[in-house]
Amino acid sequence: MSREYDVVVVGAGNAALTAAIAALENGSEVLVLEKAPEYFRGGNTYFTGGIIRCAYNGIEDIKALVPDMSPEEEQSVEVGRYTQDDFYSDLMRVTGGLADPELAQLLVGQSHPTLLWLRERGVRFVLSFGRQAFKVGDRYRFWGGLVVESVGAGKGLSDQQFDVAERMGAEIRYQTKGVRLLQDKRGPVAGVTVQGPYGFEDVSAKSVVLASGGFESNAEMRARYLGPGWELAKVRGIPYNTGDGIKMALDIGAQPHGHWSGCHAVAWDLNAPPYGDRVVTELYQKHSYPFGIIVNVHGKRFVDEGADFRNYTYVTYGREILRQPQNVAFQIFDDKVKHLLREEYRIPQVTMATANSIEELADRLDIDRDSLVQTVKEFNAAVQDKEYNPTILDGKGTEGIEPPKTNWALPIDTAPFMGYAVTCGITFTFGGLKINSRGEVLDCEEAPIPGLYAAGELVGGLFYYNYPGGSGLTAGAVFGKIAGENAARHVAVLAKD
Repeated sequence: MSREYDVVVVGAGNAALTAAIAALENGSEVLVLEKAPEYFRGGNTYFTGGIIRCAYNGIEDIKALVPDMSPEEEQSVEVGRYTQDDFYSDLMRVTGGLADPELAQLLVGQSHPTLLWLRERGVRFVLSFGRQAFKVGDRYRFWGGLVVESVGAGKGLSDQQFDVAERMGAEIRYQTKGVRLLQDKRGPVAGVTVQGPYGFEDVSAKSVVLASGGFESNAEMRARYLGPGWELAKVRGIPYNTGDGIKMALDIGAQPHGHWSGCHAVAWDLNAPPYGDRVVTELYQKHSYPFGIIVNVHGKRFVDEGADFRNYTYVTYGREILRQPQNVAFQIFDDKVKHLLREEYRIPQVTMATANSIEELADRLDIDRDSLVQTVKEFNAAVQDKEYNPTILDGKGTEGIEPPKTNWALPIDTAPFMGYAVTCGITFTFGGLKINSRGEVLDCEEAPIPGLYAAGELVGGLFYYNYPGGSGLTAGAVFGKIAGENAARHVAVLAKD
C-alpha cells in the first residue's frame, strides 16, 4: 500500500479539477488521477467551446463574472436576464420533465455562485460574442440563455483549472487510471487500485471522487446501451472515457441511474477523425443549421431546423443524423445567410461544396439531384412572408410542408449555394451513477456509500434525451464543487473519530 491521501479524484476534466480545488480549499491533501498522458490531459473539457450556462438577473451579475468589462463594452451589449426559473424551465422542457428535481434545483441555484467562486480562484471568463450574439443596430444581443465563456475556450478552461489546482498543492499523476475501488471491512471506500506506467498500485484514501466521464469512447458500451449503430459514431473528444469510473462504482454496489440509452451528440464534420483533434477541438461541429435546411443523401429534409434555438436542438438532431442513410446529412445554405454562419464553417478541414445552382451542388455532394431540387422548390414556396430576426424565435416559418420549419425560414434562392457534409459526433453519455445533494454515490438501497462521491458526466439523472447547451460544463463545476467540499468534510469527520 502506498502513502495515504485525504481525497483521490479520478479524472482530470472540469468536474474533477473543480472537485480537487474545492477539496484543497477545505484542507485536504489531494491526488488527481489522469488516465491520459500529460500532453493529452483535460478530458472532454479541452474539446468544448468553453461556453457555460448560468442564471443571472442582469448586466451586474455578468460583470461580476467579467470584472474587466470596459464601459464601452458594457454599452455595446444587451444581455437581458436569464433567471433561475428560466434555467429550470429550459432544463425541464428539453428533458421532458424527467430531470431529477433536486439535482436540477442545485444546478440552477448554484450555477452563478459556482462560476463566481471559480473566477475568484483565478478562472477567467469573457463575453461569448462569437457564438451567442448577433449585432442588431448598435448593440450585440445575446440569445438562448448563454452569455459567458472561459478565456481560451475549453482548452483555456482546462489549463486555468490545472494552474489553480497545482498552485493549491494538488498532486497529479498522468497515464494512471483507476481500476478498482478499495473498501475496508466495514464497507467505506478506502482508496483506489490504479494502473500506471509501472504497473498496479493500491492508493489509500479517506475519500474518493469519481469524475472520469461517461462511456462515449467505448464502442461496445455504446452499442450495448445506446443501441445498434452507435458503435459507428465519431467521438468528439478523448479516447479515454470508456466508463471506468462507472464500472468501478457498480462493482461495489452503486446504483445505476438516469438515461442509459441517451447521449449528447451533434452534427460533426463527415471527415473528422474517429476521436477529437487537439488542434481543431470543437470546430468540427456544425451548429448554424437553423439558418438553412438539412437533407439526407436522398435530398429529403428530416427535422424542423428552426424548432428552437440551436442550444436546445443540436443534441437531438445529432442523433437523428445517425439514423439517416449512410449516417450522413448535408446542411444547405445560400449566400444571404453566409454572414450568420459560425466560425467552424470556415476552418480549412471543413467538408463542403459551393455551387451556382442547386443541381450542381447536389452533384458535388453526391445527393440525389432531382429530389434535392424538388425539396428546395417546395421549401421556398412554403416560406411565409414575415420579418426575419435571428436573435429571437421570430415565427418566420413554413406552411404546408413536412417537416415544417418553425422559425428563421428564408428561401434558398441566392447563389452561390453552400453544402456541408456532416455525420454524428458523440460528446457524452447521460446514464451513470445516482448521487444525492451532497454528491455522495448511493447504493441500490438508496444509502450513501461512505467515502464515495461523484461529479460530471458519470452522474445520471440530470439529462434525458436532450440538454440546454452550456449546462454540461455548469453541471461539472457545480457538482464537482459539491463533491470536493463534502469529500473533504468526510475526511475532517474521520479525523475527529
